[in-house]
Amino acid sequence: MTKLAFKSIIIGCDHAALEMKNKIVNYIQVTYKDTIKVKDFGVHSETSVDYPDIAKGFCKELLDDSNDLDGGILICGSGIGISIAANRHKGIRAALCHDYYTAQMCRVHNNANVLSFGGRTTGFEIAKQMIDVYLATTFEGGRHERRVTKIEL
Repeated sequence: MTKLAFKSIIIGCDHAALEMKNKIVNYIQVTYKDTIKVKDFGVHSETSVDYPDIAKGFCKELLDDSNDLDGGILICGSGIGISIAANRHKGIRAALCHDYYTAQMCRVHNNANVLSFGGRTTGFEIAKQMIDVYLATTFEGGRHERRVTKIEL
């Protein structure tokens, strides 16, 4: 197996992406059973919730050093709203990705600590490809480090 960039991740979603989140949690637990610890932040039902509230709690958990989390996956219906909400939190670099290449580049060039995508707009096979490359890809640093440093306000 490829060396992984993450050892422990958190996964969260709103009601629109519950089915996708559950598939992903299962996929990671089976595929990376002894190499990646997964914290399932929820939601756990299809009862309507507000994605900014989910993003806020998710980011708080991810940024809490006592949780020993390296990164995360955050999903809503389109991935747009939840990634915007997550990026409002200092220390979060959530990348809305659509395919293998964007998931790879969000790590290589942007050091994204959250992979985001749409549960209603992304097929499960594409989601698996994005997750695999996200989990295995490290930040290139170099000239990109200077750029990433400028993101924080």
